[in-house]
Amino acid sequence: MLPYFTDARSLYEVRERPSKTFSWAVFIASQITVEIPWAILCGTLGFFCWYYPIGLQNNPITHAAKVERGGLIWMFLVAFYLYSNSLSLMCMSGVDLQENGSNLASMIFTMSLSFNGVLYYPTGFWQFMYRVDPFTYWVAGILSAGIGDTKVHCAKKEFVRIQPPEDQTCAEYMQPYIESAGGYLRDGSVCDYCSMSDTNFYLKSMHVDYDKRWRNWGIFLCYIAFDYFMIFFIYWLARVPKKNDRVQDESQLKSKPLTNVDEKPEEK
Repeated sequence: MLPYFTDARSLYEVRERPSKTFSWAVFIASQITVEIPWAILCGTLGFFCWYYPIGLQNNPITHAAKVERGGLIWMFLVAFYLYSNSLSLMCMSGVDLQENGSNLASMIFTMSLSFNGVLYYPTGFWQFMYRVDPFTYWVAGILSAGIGDTKVHCAKKEFVRIQPPEDQTCAEYMQPYIESAGGYLRDGSVCDYCSMSDTNFYLKSMHVDYDKRWRNWGIFLCYIAFDYFMIFFIYWLARVPKKNDRVQDESQLKSKPLTNVDEKPEEK
């Protein structure tokens, strides 16, 4: 996208802006809106190529929940492409070389991937990065809508066999641990334990709350809106001519005539 943007910007600043065909705000708005249909198309293709093949549509129990959570994941995927476009345009709006804008966007994107809590949950000084990272809310929303509030059933090989003390039953021995860590016991004569009974326990270990899935989508949209605002602001600040940059008086362009053409410079 960046090469097309830089070519269009160069053409506008050389031809349309001097001739006052349209304003710089119209140019920036056109560069933003032209990417929206492509983001919707890419998000839709990604949704159908990813959501149904891995079976996420089978997690919700009711039909209404399937429609809601499937639609929310589609909106998250479309918003992801919108954010990629807005971030790239924001990084490129004030610089000349597309390589510089691409490097800046790649650095921000890499930092967002590193601090969103999936690869590593930051603590101490770097915890603020987790809170300001847009992908923190995107990943939390995708996980919540995709696998949240779903029952888990372990396969036979996933159960762990426990040997309780002789004076306690399996349920009495495991009940305190299950209340704190989750999981369930398989019915039967032996004490088989599955470490997970529903996905909400797993989401809590990643600091994800299922009930905040719509809130996370709204917060992620705020990052896109912020990028759009910064595109206009950075372009106006860096590339739009200001009144102070222009010549105030045409006489400043003319050399002042000599008062006496026959006057010779003083000899030192």
